[in-house]
Amino acid sequence: MKRLSAVVLAVVGLACGTVSANAQDKYPSKPVKILVPYAPGGATDIVARIIGEQMRQSLGQNFVVENKPGAFGIIAIEEMARSKPDGYTLMVGNVSTNAITPVIFPTKFKINYEKDIVPVGRLVDIPEFLLVTTTNNFPPKTHAELVDYAKQNKGKVRYGTVGVGSYPHYDMAYYAKKTGDLDMIAIHNKAGASGVIKDMMAGDAQAAFLNVASTAGMIKSGNLRPLALVNETRLPEYPDVPTMKEIGLPDVGTLAWQAMFAPAGTPKEVLEILQKASTAAMQTPAAQDAFKKQNFNVVPHKTLDEAKTWLAGELAQWKKITNEVKIEITD
Repeated sequence: MKRLSAVVLAVVGLACGTVSANAQDKYPSKPVKILVPYAPGGATDIVARIIGEQMRQSLGQNFVVENKPGAFGIIAIEEMARSKPDGYTLMVGNVSTNAITPVIFPTKFKINYEKDIVPVGRLVDIPEFLLVTTTNNFPPKTHAELVDYAKQNKGKVRYGTVGVGSYPHYDMAYYAKKTGDLDMIAIHNKAGASGVIKDMMAGDAQAAFLNVASTAGMIKSGNLRPLALVNETRLPEYPDVPTMKEIGLPDVGTLAWQAMFAPAGTPKEVLEILQKASTAAMQTPAAQDAFKKQNFNVVPHKTLDEAKTWLAGELAQWKKITNEVKIEITD
């Protein structure tokens, strides 16, 4: 009888242990870390926090944002890629860190970017204006007038960027090439969009590609003039501003996307949970309201395979752009 009781207890204990293990294995069973390759306050950080909060509510675990700026995003990317592939260390990056950096700085990586990271999915993209300043009565009022002015004033038109090799730098350089190899001078300001805006207000820079959210106030006050929009359609708030496609330059300018990434080797079932949860997070009223205020487009992928194909296409596109536009980057 004692022997039978011992067997029964062993079986019960095994069953309880199995239930406990299964409960622990359910993802997520502990807080999830989201690395952001910038300091707090920028678009990528904002998106990560909005999505993380909504995923916390739906999945029942904290999604904690950790800011890891530096080295063009490489610090955050490598920490994420080297973490245990279990879904508990993720990254929200953008077109600069996760498409341009791997293309222009491949030798700076100590990982194989294309093999060691996987996209969970795109989250949002951010419309961008081609703008000119109105300081000193800078005359162009249309894209065509800007091109004509630059041709007539070779080497005198200065455009602002947020740093050498940034996507606003490539956007303007590509714009100059596509509109007749315009002779324009780049002025770099590492303070970000606010720094470029200050340069334009002072008349130190006359033109730039900048996102809609950061320039709305200056456009309303008349200090900046939008000439074209990088977006699929015109914005209701700016009905008279044509898209780049409408002015005949559909491949010029960057929709500054934000996306979620995970280490390669993360179980597919975990990636699918993250993909579905992040997509649902973007559809919540709180997220929709926050993104609408910033003019962010919600653009999730439907599947993991779609996300993988998309990232490969982004890398291919930036290889094409960087081959056509030669920018010397020494940092």
